[in-house]
Amino acid sequence: MSKHNITFEELQGNSTGFYALVGILGALVAMGLFAAYTMEHHGHVITGMDNQVVWGLPHIFAIFLILSASGVLNVASIGSVFRKAFYHPLARLSGLLAITLLVGGLVVLVLDLGRPDRLIVAMTSYNFKSIFTWNVFLYNGFIGVVGVYLWVMMDRSLQQFYRPMGLIAFIGRFILTTGTGSIFGFLVARSAYDTAILAPLFIAMSLVLGMAVFLLVLIASCVWGKRAMGIAFLERPKNLLSLFLVAVFYLITVYFITNLYVTKQHDLVYFLLASGSIYSYLFWIGYLALGTVIPLAILYHPIVGKTRNGIIAAASLVVVGGFSLLYTIIIGGQAFPLEIFSGMEVISSGFFDERAYHPYVPSVWEFMLGIGGISFAMLLTVMGMRILPFLFVPSSLSAIHLSPEEID
Repeated sequence: MSKHNITFEELQGNSTGFYALVGILGALVAMGLFAAYTMEHHGHVITGMDNQVVWGLPHIFAIFLILSASGVLNVASIGSVFRKAFYHPLARLSGLLAITLLVGGLVVLVLDLGRPDRLIVAMTSYNFKSIFTWNVFLYNGFIGVVGVYLWVMMDRSLQQFYRPMGLIAFIGRFILTTGTGSIFGFLVARSAYDTAILAPLFIAMSLVLGMAVFLLVLIASCVWGKRAMGIAFLERPKNLLSLFLVAVFYLITVYFITNLYVTKQHDLVYFLLASGSIYSYLFWIGYLALGTVIPLAILYHPIVGKTRNGIIAAASLVVVGGFSLLYTIIIGGQAFPLEIFSGMEVISSGFFDERAYHPYVPSVWEFMLGIGGISFAMLLTVMGMRILPFLFVPSSLSAIHLSPEEID
């Protein structure tokens, strides 16, 4: 297919199904706002969070969205930076998702502050010794860079800047994900966090989650838009998804082996993997079984792996696995007791300074806020595709046969 036949158009939004989708997403966003208002009005006492588990379920949703935002841009990067013309028609949708997912994640973070008005302090007072200050600039910078990247993609007169902007966005998303992973990797007080491998682990997780989310959104867009999609078109993205899954499994294995090598970390590994806690079940069943082994079996199956429903099932399970792994590391890392004085016996004072596992049960308000954030990201995506030409269309995506020379 020649590049002269490549056209983009808006998502057609005149059907009952489109308005129903927008209505459902709007209702879920309103539900999230109501949960945020209730938490702000009554305080975080109505949640499962306290002074030990300060990053609860909303943060899992937020980090999931932020990592997905970084990883989903990988599709555009493959097309521009690595000159793989096969991915070029999908770059616009990739860039749109990168912005909307990040905005959705940041909205959850802001509304989970308890006092959202304190965001003004974070925006006007900076402590550059804090990784949180760095991330304020990384998040805003990422949105700005991707916005310019999309502008270059959509303006034919700026095509000479397409690859340079792609390279800037490619570097920027790695820096963004490194900063997100470093939020935890720099926290030496938490036994589960104090390791440099969290940064590359988060980068690998972003690639997995981003590709899974992109596949789900792409397939859904083509189904709702009544555009044919040949299964051969999904072959390359699903192969990349399986490769990224193996990379995450390798890094999480190194994470636990490293902790096993350090004697004082044995209790941590036992708590996360073998204590019979919710974190053990989430790791073995949620991440390893449902989120890694079964998706790999589906993707490499000679029959199921070549069907659209098989790819949808694999991508959906990858999302479940990624969420389970984030919950295990982030919340499990807080539930594991602090070691305030290494090698010393501390007398309990009633303020959770004893060596005891800390319980955490998320409330319905936290779940509502997280779902509201995801719905807000999806609503922005749908409206973006409705207003501007983000979808690559001939009438059938199965007809794409681009050579490297045909890239714009």
